[in-house]
Amino acid sequence: MKKPMRIVLASVCALMLAGAFAMFGCTSSQPAAEEQQTEEQTSTEEAVELQIFAANSLSEAMEEVQALYTEENPNVTFADTQYEASGTLNEMLGAGSYADILITASKGTMDTAVEEGYVDEGTRFDMFTNDLVIVAGEDSDITELTLDDLATGQYTVAVGDDNVPAGNYAKQALSTVGCWIDSDGTSGSDSDGKEGTFDGTPLAGLVTEGSSVGNVCSYANTGDVDVALVYTSDVYRFGGVRIVGTVPADTHKNIVYPAAVCANSENAEAAQAFLDWAYTNEDVRAIWQEWGFELA
Repeated sequence: MKKPMRIVLASVCALMLAGAFAMFGCTSSQPAAEEQQTEEQTSTEEAVELQIFAANSLSEAMEEVQALYTEENPNVTFADTQYEASGTLNEMLGAGSYADILITASKGTMDTAVEEGYVDEGTRFDMFTNDLVIVAGEDSDITELTLDDLATGQYTVAVGDDNVPAGNYAKQALSTVGCWIDSDGTSGSDSDGKEGTFDGTPLAGLVTEGSSVGNVCSYANTGDVDVALVYTSDVYRFGGVRIVGTVPADTHKNIVYPAAVCANSENAEAAQAFLDWAYTNEDVRAIWQEWGFELA
């Protein structure tokens, strides 16, 4: 009787061990299954590449913002973001260039984008504000200047051309002290800062116009001109210059940067999600402010 009893006990032990191993196998495989499920979910997220057209002055800040967004949203990457004068961006869209998002440096250029059907008007909103300042090279002896000082004709000045919003604001401001004449006879915030002249003013022959705020800022940096009128953010972006005066806000139109999803975007939902995040995320707000922008 002892031998059969031993066989029975051995069989019972074997069954118990088999059950234990089976339970262990199920338990240990559960995390692996969950991990595999997570990987499958991640892989099913559609990869999106967004093309952004943005005003020149946003270049440095935008690169940081895009990198952070991709870090938090690995399925979203960015094509080679185009940074140009706002008017040039509209010209590119008009010529058939593709973009998912447009951010300009003036209401006027976004108005044009809406009128021409380049953007979805329902997605438009004011994203940033900025200030117009007078800057001189870091090695310059100039310490403080006002618009009235520029009107004496004792300084050479750089501003953006008609295609550059910063130049439009600068000309509006200069018109209030008789240093720029709008072809429509308007001045200050009533002017669009385009199609006028410096001839017949104290600044005749003393102004250099640049095709971008970067060029304008560099003219002061290198000493090609005594001073330049640029955005506060340009001082952070380019360096080599320092602020010697702030242009009164009531001498020009409000400086705002409107943003919108482009009308022909193939990734409209992802584009809108990025804009919402870029406007509300606290970490991103810190990046914009670091580069001299304030959210509108």
